[in-house]
Amino acid sequence: MNIIVQEVQKGTGALKVMVKDSIDIQGMQTMAGSRALMQSQAAPANAEVVDRILAADCQITAKTNLHELAFGITGINHTFGTAINPKYPELIPGGSSSGSAAAIAAGLADFSLGTDTGGSIRMPAACCGVYGLKPTFGRVSRAGVHPASSSLDCVGPFANSVEMLESAMQIIDPTFHAQAELAQAPKLAWLNVDADSAVIETIQQYLTPANLTVSTVTVEGFAAAFDAGMQIINYENWQAYGGLTQTGLLGADVNGRLLKAADTTLAQVKQAEQVKADFTAEIDALLTQYDALILPTLPQLPPKVADAENTVAFLNLTGLVRPFNLSGHPAISVPLETEQGLPVGLQIVAKRNADECLCAIAKYIVKAAQ
Repeated sequence: MNIIVQEVQKGTGALKVMVKDSIDIQGMQTMAGSRALMQSQAAPANAEVVDRILAADCQITAKTNLHELAFGITGINHTFGTAINPKYPELIPGGSSSGSAAAIAAGLADFSLGTDTGGSIRMPAACCGVYGLKPTFGRVSRAGVHPASSSLDCVGPFANSVEMLESAMQIIDPTFHAQAELAQAPKLAWLNVDADSAVIETIQQYLTPANLTVSTVTVEGFAAAFDAGMQIINYENWQAYGGLTQTGLLGADVNGRLLKAADTTLAQVKQAEQVKADFTAEIDALLTQYDALILPTLPQLPPKVADAENTVAFLNLTGLVRPFNLSGHPAISVPLETEQGLPVGLQIVAKRNADECLCAIAKYIVKAAQ
C-alpha cells in the first residue's frame, strides 16, 4: 500500500506502533522519503520518543512513508510510492505524514507518530478519516527527529479514537495525564474562516445533535499568521536541506520549493517572528474567554491524487492549520464525512500546554454529537 518504508521489529508489547521515517530508529536509515538520503548512515541512537515507546512495552512494526523531506502537503512521493488513502483511494493521503495517517486508516497500528510543522499531522488525519493531534510546541521531545532544528515542528500521534491519542500521549510525553470526562459542556468559539460550504455544513450538521452553545469570533491576524509560518518554514528548511538541491536526487516539487525558499531573508523571518508574537497573544486572549476554538481542519475537500501533482497549487489547503504551528497551541483533527461520504476534519484548538483539556473537550464533543 506504499504506507511502509521499512519493516521493523522492535519491542514485543501489545500496542502496535508505526513511526514516520523522519524519526530515528537505531540501526536504521532515516530517509525522510527522499532518494537524496538513501545512502545516509544508519541512526546511531533512537529518537527519544522511540525510546519512550519501547519503554512502554509497545511494538514498533514499521517506519512510514511521507512527502519528501516532510516538505509537502499532498503526500505524493515518486521515490517510495504514494501512500494509498485506505478509506478514500482516489484522494490524496495528505502530507507530510501520509503513511502514518494511512496506516491508522488501514488498521495496521494502534497508533502512529507523525510530525507537524505546518499541518502535517492534522491535514493527513482529515484526508484519511482518522484522529490526529498536534501537541503544544515543545511538549513532546524532538531529539532524534529531522530536521534537527525547528521552531514550529511537533511530534504527535494518529489514532482511531481520542482515547488512543491520550494513550499515545501518555507514552511519548511523561508529563501528560489524561483528564477525567468533562462534567459540563465546554465554552466554544467558532473561528470565522473561509471554507467551502460543503465543509462548513458538514461540521454544522455534526454538531447539531450535541446541542452546544457556540459563539462566533474573528481573528484579525489569521492570514498574516499563515504567511509568517511559511516564511519560517522556508527559511529553516533551506538551512536544513538546501545542500540536497545540488545532488540532482530530489523530486521536482520539493527541489523547486527549496530553491524558492532560498530567497527567504532574515529580515522576513524577523518580521514573521513579530507576527508570531502578535498572533499568539491574540489566540491566548480568546482562550481566556473560551475553553476551545473550533474550525475546519481543511478549507475544502481533499483533491484527487490525479489532480494534485503541483504541490504549490494546493498550499491553501494548509490555510487553517499552519497558523497554530506559529502560535504553538495544541490542535486536534476529528474525522467527519459529508453526506456524499467524503472526508472533512473538525479542528479543535485549546490553550497552550492544555493538551489534556483539549483531548477531554474533543471526547465530550464526539460523545455529544453521536
